[in-house]
Amino acid sequence: MKTLKFLLVGIIFGIILVKSEAVSWYRIYEMFKFESFHMYGIIGTAVGTGIILLLIAKQLKFNNLEGAQISVPKKDKGLYRYIIGGTLFGLGWALSGACPGPMYILVGTGAFTVLIVIAAALVGTYVYGSIKDKLPH
Repeated sequence: MKTLKFLLVGIIFGIILVKSEAVSWYRIYEMFKFESFHMYGIIGTAVGTGIILLLIAKQLKFNNLEGAQISVPKKDKGLYRYIIGGTLFGLGWALSGACPGPMYILVGTGAFTVLIVIAAALVGTYVYGSIKDKLPH
């Protein structure tokens, strides 16, 4: 039953992303060329909403699905890894026209060529997992 709830929320979220044109290759192209505020508005709204909801959850001491109190773990400081990782993520996003979440939504809209991008993302994830211990984290 829990899986069905998550599936339903995912379907609704996918519909919202399609209707807001957040998965549109043209909107992503406009964003990377700094020609439109549309995508920056969507991303900024998502970040702002996430911050507000996280602060509310911490203030009201909400629990996650495992029953533990919601908290944000501290991350190691490291400017270079974030710059390199963000650059690689952005390049992949710009080249494919989709970031990881909307790739699956695009398959749902009938853009089956995105399956090639999903396969490449899975291969890249596997390669990273294989060599992550050798990388400077």
